[in-house]
Amino acid sequence: MTELQPSLESIGHILVKVQEDLQRVKNQIANAGEDALQGIDLTAIENAIQRTEQGLQQRTDFVVNTINSQVATLPPLDDMSTRVGSAYSSKASRQLASRAVLRLPSRPTENKAERPVLHPSVYHDSPGQNMQKNLTLKALLNPENLFNRNVLNRSYGIGLPPVPQGRQPKLQPINVTRGRTIDHLSVLPKANRVDPSLPPPAISEKDARRGILSLIERGLIPPAAELTLDPSPVHHKKMSFHSMSDMKNLRQHMLSASSHNAEDSHHMASIKLDLSHNDLDDRNTIRDDTSQRLGTSDDVAGSPMGLPSSANQSRTRSGGTRSPQVRSVMIHSPILSHHKSANSLVSRTPLTLTTFEAPLQIMDHPQPPPVTPALKEEGSQLVPVSDGYQFNLRDGALLNPPTLDPEFAAFRQRYLLNWGPIITMLGRLQRLLCDYAVPVARVHGDRFVELAHEYEMEFKPTHQELIETLENAESVAKLMAVPGQRFRGTDGTNVAATKIQATWRRYRARKSYLIYRKQRWAAGVIAISWILHVRMTRMRKQLKNIRRMQTENFHARSKTLASEWTKICSSRRIVIHIPSLGYPSHVRLGVPHFDRKQNAQMGRLCELRDPNVDIIYVSPVPIGEELENYYLKLLGLRSAVQNSDPANVEDLSSRFTIVVPEALNKFPTHQMCLSSLLKYSPRAMKRIERLIKGREAYLVPSIVHKDDVAVADDLGIPILGSDPEICHLYSSKSGARRIFAAAKAMCPPGEHDVYSLPQLHENLSRLVCDNPYIRRWLFKTDNGFGGRGIAYIDIAKYLPSYAWMVKESIRYGEKWSKRWAQDAAYNKMLNEIPICLERHAKPASAEGFKTWNGFIEAFLSQGGVIEAFPPSDSITCLTVDMFIDPTGLVQMLSCGDQIHAGNELTSWGVSVPQASVEPAQLEATCVRIAEASRARGVVGHFSIDFVTYINHEFKQVLWATDLTIGYSDNLAMTQLMLFVTCGTFDPAKCDFRVLPPPKEKLGRFRREHQVVEKPPPNLNRFCVMSTNLIHSNMAVVHYNVFFQMCRAHGIGFDIKERQGTIFTLVNSSKRDRMGMLTIGEDLPGTLASFARGLSVIHQEISAPNMQGKSNFKEAIDDIEGILKVTTQNEEETPQAVESNSLQLPSITATDGLASGTTMITQN
Repeated sequence: MTELQPSLESIGHILVKVQEDLQRVKNQIANAGEDALQGIDLTAIENAIQRTEQGLQQRTDFVVNTINSQVATLPPLDDMSTRVGSAYSSKASRQLASRAVLRLPSRPTENKAERPVLHPSVYHDSPGQNMQKNLTLKALLNPENLFNRNVLNRSYGIGLPPVPQGRQPKLQPINVTRGRTIDHLSVLPKANRVDPSLPPPAISEKDARRGILSLIERGLIPPAAELTLDPSPVHHKKMSFHSMSDMKNLRQHMLSASSHNAEDSHHMASIKLDLSHNDLDDRNTIRDDTSQRLGTSDDVAGSPMGLPSSANQSRTRSGGTRSPQVRSVMIHSPILSHHKSANSLVSRTPLTLTTFEAPLQIMDHPQPPPVTPALKEEGSQLVPVSDGYQFNLRDGALLNPPTLDPEFAAFRQRYLLNWGPIITMLGRLQRLLCDYAVPVARVHGDRFVELAHEYEMEFKPTHQELIETLENAESVAKLMAVPGQRFRGTDGTNVAATKIQATWRRYRARKSYLIYRKQRWAAGVIAISWILHVRMTRMRKQLKNIRRMQTENFHARSKTLASEWTKICSSRRIVIHIPSLGYPSHVRLGVPHFDRKQNAQMGRLCELRDPNVDIIYVSPVPIGEELENYYLKLLGLRSAVQNSDPANVEDLSSRFTIVVPEALNKFPTHQMCLSSLLKYSPRAMKRIERLIKGREAYLVPSIVHKDDVAVADDLGIPILGSDPEICHLYSSKSGARRIFAAAKAMCPPGEHDVYSLPQLHENLSRLVCDNPYIRRWLFKTDNGFGGRGIAYIDIAKYLPSYAWMVKESIRYGEKWSKRWAQDAAYNKMLNEIPICLERHAKPASAEGFKTWNGFIEAFLSQGGVIEAFPPSDSITCLTVDMFIDPTGLVQMLSCGDQIHAGNELTSWGVSVPQASVEPAQLEATCVRIAEASRARGVVGHFSIDFVTYINHEFKQVLWATDLTIGYSDNLAMTQLMLFVTCGTFDPAKCDFRVLPPPKEKLGRFRREHQVVEKPPPNLNRFCVMSTNLIHSNMAVVHYNVFFQMCRAHGIGFDIKERQGTIFTLVNSSKRDRMGMLTIGEDLPGTLASFARGLSVIHQEISAPNMQGKSNFKEAIDDIEGILKVTTQNEEETPQAVESNSLQLPSITATDGLASGTTMITQN
């Protein structure tokens, strides 16, 4: 635009001058008269016109070219008055037409001297004005234009007459034809789509016109088919190369000519191709130079006779191939011919392009090389071409020149048309061989060409792929694999130095990196540990705060429960029973079948005997329909027993609900207690919350756990129990001995809070010296329960110096209690006890610990006690269940003698009421222990274990051995006993009685002498109960079959007599464990009935070859021993009468219980 502006200004000045000259002549003509007109000289006008034409002629070419090279731009947006509106808007069109009026130049009345001098661009129309003029001109030239009349009227005052409009013909409606205008294209038949092995259908000509892509998309041609196009759309030609010197000279000459005259630069577009040039010498010279650079020979590049004729240039279709052609093209420019100063030879030198054309042949498989070896003329020799066109590379190079090698010449001639990628790949192979100093390499031409074509447009080949193209690839690879071979090749010294430097740098970098990685790993470990520590600390604080709040709420609700206990006991209430054994996790993990162990307290449902109580029982096992129906019928027997009418069964389903937490199966390996499972069961919690809403309720746990407190806090109810810390503290063996000591209750000699092995040895040595009459000592872990965590050693049998120590104690007499008298025995015991314990101590039960080493490890980690075993052959263990209500009132709920099944240190069952100790003595001891427990914050249910025996002075001794704070299995079975008998049980007096049966109604016509007086009924009852019945064969027997079997053998409960047998079922799916309760009028008969029931059950569910795992035999043996002792005591009593002869089932050792015979004889 800057170049155009001076030209435009000069043209403007020319036009202004011409306008002034013409105006001057016009004024002269106007002022002169007719006579003067004849004397006017027209030379001035002609001179002005001639000067104008000459000036315009000189500038026209430049201006036009410049204007044509400009980029058209839109009119400016700020000048809204000149904008053209939309052609579709009638209002805008009328405004445009009103403005687009041809304006004739007005006649100036002022003189030249008075005219102001303006810039020449003022007299130049803007693009918007030019567009307005064009629109106006179009409207004037087109009579049919809508704005033609308005333009003529406004611009020239011409008013055209109106054109009458005739009636327009009515348009006929067009009938739209609906439907398809094309047919469906054929697709692959369904049979071919199902079975691709079928031959494809024939392709019609119509489908073929659609093209190959359409046929493939419709499935008519398989996608994997190899297609051959005839004729081929691709033709191979050889690339043309020009002489670089000629092209350089030509380019320089064109640039110099272009810069010489910039105005004629647009003539470069008129370059022509001159095909008529016949300067053969120049062309052949260029062709020879090009051929030498391409590595081609004269016999291949073209005919030595010069240019071929037009006939030779045409295609030869006889053989399906074309002969090579040579074409010469000359570039001629008019600029070069215009400037005579340039060199004529350079300007007329043609650029010869040599092109070889060959048709494209598509073959399914590559053609094999010719069978007959080709012969190539090399000088005066004919060299046969070897198979695969092999040639040699010596020291990684060809002969110099390569044409001296006939094999390589044949290879080059064979693949000359694809020489580009081959020569590139050959250079790579030569560099590889030179780098490794390979003396001789035999190249297989065909494999080499395949590799070159494969990597023509892809990545570089690997060394292994290059070596595989050699005939002697194995030897070359072996040579290259020699260590240091690379350093014998090209630039080996520098490569070796580089390798040494790189290795050293790698070692140094690797060492630094390993240090950095180790530091980074350590930093990561520290950071992660710190993050975890912070999070765990924060979480511990949160949990600690939550536990503290829950404990505070627990104590507040406990105080409220204590203040309102009397009111709650006399009103309707809901009792939530959770039989959760909240022992520590390491104890729970060692208990097999822990869930069924917790569910042994199904007898808690029998607290429904209080009409004001509704029960929600949380079960640790799934309750099936069969099990639920059984307990529904069992609970309905109470009204039948009260009325002595079996048909009078009450439905108590509305008073109890069994809730099963949904998290039972979510923690199969954690052995979690029931309260923890309920805590993580939101649906069960919501259900319990809905059931207790608006009613008085409290929670009764078993062994209190911290999750019991959390569950009670979530439900907003109090717990009828002790604080978890207090419960676990005084439920331990060491804590129980502290309470016994505070209550001044007699307990076995021993020591508590033993946590180290030297302490164990010293305490045991001192105890043995202080109690020489004790022959066996027990070791109990603090957290053991159910006979687990107990070991023993027989000192009298295995301690070598025990007999000598007894003699010394007898010799010293009463002085033996002095420490100085025991020093010698103590030192001797201290040396012998460690060895004696290591060899002869053993656990009491294999379920808890199998070896002494495992037991002592747990003993020292948990702590424990050392206790004396009663020095008697006949001992009896007792269990008493106590209850301390929130107000502090102490009650004795149950008492019974323990029954052992094989292991005398493990309680298997009890007989209620107890008959081994005077009731008054037992009650006094239990009350003292309960008061001591209450003083330490114990509330709720707890049980006390005693052992009694007759000492050497024939006095009965009662030792308190264990204290368990929680709801026991024996108490649950006692609730079931009272529920099914409707009786009363006074544990303080050891009296269990039932109500007398209703009197029989006498007949109306029965006479008095016909009435026979019957002796008064025996209202005393005894009960034998156990929740530890185990028999593996019960798992294959359904409960309905089991009850039919019991009914067939007379095992059942008599509602009228209020005696018989009741079972407590534990699980619906795994039925190998259950509970059993037998009620009778006297203790021997009850024991015999219980043993008979066990024997019958075992015989019915076992076979000689399938005895199963059971504890029935051991229980029967222990019951038999109890009956013998009872019989002996009765015979020794002077007032005893001859009792009934009773013989228990005899069991042989060959077949076990299955071969036993039951014989019960009663007179």
